[in-house]
Amino acid sequence: MTSLKTRPCDADVPAFMEAITPQQRRLDAQRLLVIFRETTGFAPVLWGRDMIGFGAYEYSTASGRSGRWFATGFAARRSGMSVYILPGYQDYGALLAKLGPHKKGKSCLVFKRLDDIDRSTLADLVRTGLHDLDRIWTVLPA
Repeated sequence: MTSLKTRPCDADVPAFMEAITPQQRRLDAQRLLVIFRETTGFAPVLWGRDMIGFGAYEYSTASGRSGRWFATGFAARRSGMSVYILPGYQDYGALLAKLGPHKKGKSCLVFKRLDDIDRSTLADLVRTGLHDLDRIWTVLPA
């Protein structure tokens, strides 16, 4: 496998979470941690400097590239909370319509505050994303 720059590390997740600023972003991250733990059943792992991942999968592409990445997770970014669902959000229009205000990338969605988001819909997105990913690549504990 090729070596990716962003990898899981042994950092203490609760200590990392306590250092998130501002306070509202930290509170949102702590609530997301609970949602992801309950929804996935996986323990959180810090990936790189600031991404909290749940579960993992190993992949290889037709071009020969391979690696290991977290199956789902989030990051408390300056622009808001980033939620990662692999293999992406392309086919989740009905769920995204119920989520609340957000911006969407291929495998990432961003929202300003968790209070603006329907948490049940977010859990459904995480659950659906894991199920769809597991049909392509086996999802394992990180």
